[in-house]
Amino acid sequence: MTASAFEKWTSLTGIKVFGHAASISTRRVLLTLHEKNLDFELVHVDLKDGEHKKEPFLSRNPFGKVPAFEDGDLKLFESRAITQYIAHRYEGQGTNLLQPDSKNLAHYAIMAIGMQVEAHQFDPVASKLAWEHVFKLIYGLTTDQAIVAEEEAKLAKVLDVYEARLKEFKYLAGDTFTLTDLHHIPAIQYLLGTPSKKLFTERPRVNEWVAEIIKRPASQKILE
Repeated sequence: MTASAFEKWTSLTGIKVFGHAASISTRRVLLTLHEKNLDFELVHVDLKDGEHKKEPFLSRNPFGKVPAFEDGDLKLFESRAITQYIAHRYEGQGTNLLQPDSKNLAHYAIMAIGMQVEAHQFDPVASKLAWEHVFKLIYGLTTDQAIVAEEEAKLAKVLDVYEARLKEFKYLAGDTFTLTDLHHIPAIQYLLGTPSKKLFTERPRVNEWVAEIIKRPASQKILE
């Protein structure tokens, strides 16, 4: 298929996100689409009913986790893979979410490190705290304060590293907003409404960074 034919096919079939609007991983993809000013359809997946563990969703993601994604005949899963596809595929549209010189491998590697740190150091802890503070209440469960204390201690260590990084740069991957920063936003939005907010506000540079990234129009759109 030629590039022009692909553009025509994509415009006809459109972008679809299969997920839940409250899901941190789904919001990561929605944020990226909003930053790119792309039209899309959010196809609701009922997590309480376990719809993500059944067909037809399992044909989209055999691991049974939201979101799944379609762009024309392309089908993807794993939120960070999806956001990177969107950032590259639509690089010239909306907000550039890559490094200013996206062909500079050294600069891209810095951003890639930031995305790996978010995925393996920040998100596992932040998501556990969001589960304890927010999602357990939705499911009628009780917050385990011992787990909260344990996870807050872990997150504090991660944010200490961020504080040092943000003394050198405005954003985590440099002086421009990139996917590295965007990937943090959904979990941060949840935690700012909980007692764990203090972990962000008591670190001046982290606090400034958080204020900057959550005020973005795309960040506000996923809360609507």
